[in-house]
Amino acid sequence: MSNAAIYFHPEGYETTRADLKGRHVAGESFLIGFFRHSGLDSFACHVDRPELARLFSELAARHAPGRRVALYPTSEPSKLANVGCLFLPGPGIDHHAWRRRSRDQRGYSLCGITHTTSESPEHLGALATAPLQPWDAVICTSQAARASVEAVLHPYAAYLRERLGAAEVPMPNLPVIPLGVDTDAFRFDPSVRAAERAALGIGTDEVAVLFMGRLSFHAKAHPLPMYLALEQAARLTGKRIHLIQAGWFGNDAIAAAFAEGARRYCPSINAIFLDGRKPEVRSRVWAAADLFTSLVDNIQETFGITPVEAMAAGLPCVVTDWNGYRETVRDGVDGFRVPTVLPPAGAAVDLADRYAAGLDNYDHYIGRTSQISAVDVQAAAEAYTRLVADEGLRRRMGEAGRARAALFDWRAIIPQYLDVWRQLADIRSYAPERAPRAPGQDGNPLRPDPLRMFQSYPTRVLEPGMRLVRADGATRAAVSAALAVLHADPLNSPARSILSPAADLVLALDALDPPGRTVDELAVLVPPERQVLLLRSLVHLMKFGLLRTVEPLAAREP
Repeated sequence: MSNAAIYFHPEGYETTRADLKGRHVAGESFLIGFFRHSGLDSFACHVDRPELARLFSELAARHAPGRRVALYPTSEPSKLANVGCLFLPGPGIDHHAWRRRSRDQRGYSLCGITHTTSESPEHLGALATAPLQPWDAVICTSQAARASVEAVLHPYAAYLRERLGAAEVPMPNLPVIPLGVDTDAFRFDPSVRAAERAALGIGTDEVAVLFMGRLSFHAKAHPLPMYLALEQAARLTGKRIHLIQAGWFGNDAIAAAFAEGARRYCPSINAIFLDGRKPEVRSRVWAAADLFTSLVDNIQETFGITPVEAMAAGLPCVVTDWNGYRETVRDGVDGFRVPTVLPPAGAAVDLADRYAAGLDNYDHYIGRTSQISAVDVQAAAEAYTRLVADEGLRRRMGEAGRARAALFDWRAIIPQYLDVWRQLADIRSYAPERAPRAPGQDGNPLRPDPLRMFQSYPTRVLEPGMRLVRADGATRAAVSAALAVLHADPLNSPARSILSPAADLVLALDALDPPGRTVDELAVLVPPERQVLLLRSLVHLMKFGLLRTVEPLAAREP
């Protein structure tokens, strides 16, 4: 069965944070789904620090008891060949491709995933120039997300062909796999519904509309169309409507703007604000609602997991006809999709330019862009009105949505990940390697070996035939003692992790009795994989006057 080492860092998976975003929720949900539904006997973890490995192991033990966890530190990427694939919780696989090129490009596959594609389009361009291989992929969470990636890559490829005369600009594999949910977590007993509604003061015959997500008019969904449309629905139906906005504000000013906006634009609606960062709110508030809404109008959205969660909870949805939402909610079946409008391409070049120049930060960039995306308020009002007035319609659409949500359960989604990793492994077995590294060439020419880049700086480079001796006839014991003192000195702390182990140094020092040894004679005293460390250590010993060359070094002519 196909497997992948999971690059694990809390930034990709942790939801207990003040700056909670959809990608954190999606990452945590994926990891739990992977543990529960992959069917693997063991899990592989690629981490920067031991404490993160412990955290990963604890999560695995909680959700998949009895399974083994193998640690693959980021300092030793070559070991990933034992797994065959590295999965990263973002699209930035280019950096890892460059690291891999310094080793064995066929050793393992790389697989990333898109979340927000609007923040750093130039990073997407790096996928065209990095040494990605036919056995690498970036999973797109929706067809719309894939189209946004291609909208960057294809023009950039055309530029590279024109600028550099490139005959071919390979594109990464971009399979589409939607985000998943644990549908069982959204089934509630009637007692839970009664308790949640009572706690919020919602009467039996009253209608509760739920929005779940970041409460941000510049980075998620401008609330004004929702407020206006719900106010119309309340007046047309005469129903008491409660709007539950379960989310989190970026600051107090945004919170005040939302509260004042609700008072001004939907005075007939009882606006309830809940902190959606609290796990008990995120997990239970669904039970209180009669319908779900998310009139997203922001380019930072790519898939949108909350409509799928709403369908799993049996709630009909009123959402915008916007990117990934149109791939989950079926208009007229699971709910209603409200039409949206953008200006034509070319009408916001200045917004991109201001962002690129640093005149606008990311929040300003997406906030300005969202101000020129329109949601059809009248269509939203008609959708709300139909659902508020017709309990039977709410029930039918909710049941249809619950059945559809099974397609997005992690039970169905995780096997799709395993299939992609299996396909990448198959491709790796036969596809020709792109941009193979020539012998002696740096893996990443823009991150070269500093000893190659600055080879013109020193008088001499340590050469195989160069003969070394201990300085001034010092004994090996004296050199060892001096070295121990030097290594304990804070002035030399950078050297502690980059030089030969003590046993190798002892071998070298023992061999340096007069008349000394050549560099290549010393190198063969240690295993091949540690010879580079010894070469560095020899120069380090020369740095502090403990070794010297037999022949004096002459100054280099400028």
